[in-house]
Amino acid sequence: MFKLNQLRQDHARMVRLLHVLSLQHRRLVTGNRPDFRLMREACDYIGAYLDDYLMPLEMLCGNRLAERGADSGQRICEMAGESRALRQRLVELEGDLESILMDAVIPMALFTERLAGYLDAHRHYLRQERDHLFPLLDAGLDEQEYAELRDALPIQARTRFARLQQDYPELYAEFRNLELTGARAMG
Repeated sequence: MFKLNQLRQDHARMVRLLHVLSLQHRRLVTGNRPDFRLMREACDYIGAYLDDYLMPLEMLCGNRLAERGADSGQRICEMAGESRALRQRLVELEGDLESILMDAVIPMALFTERLAGYLDAHRHYLRQERDHLFPLLDAGLDEQEYAELRDALPIQARTRFARLQQDYPELYAEFRNLELTGARAMG
């Protein structure tokens, strides 16, 4: 269980980042103008996290387990495929946001629908991660092996969240606000 602490923390952070996008989606649905720049920052960060950290780590872990003939390795590799499909949805959303920020005309109903679809798909993926990926990794890899695979990733991938504040200050402020609001609600 200890070996997955970082992945579980990243999972919780992703939930908060999706909540940032959800709040902007809610603004759209109620007829208010969302912060498109903040949405773009969230999408950029999520995309980089998927590209640099999650998908490579899933493939490394899945391949290691598949080399042993474990069925779990195949399932983990399938989840990596699901994260690639999720990434493609995000690319489309990023394209829409880029167009909006460059003052191109995009039908807001279509954009709102795409955003909702992406949020639903990512939430579904996070449930799959929690319910299936984490138990497979926990059962299939020991602490040292998981650490070796994680450490095989470039340092910038392993420290991505630490750079959130520096690279995306507005998003970080919103993220921290959600953390503080959630902590107050729980306490």
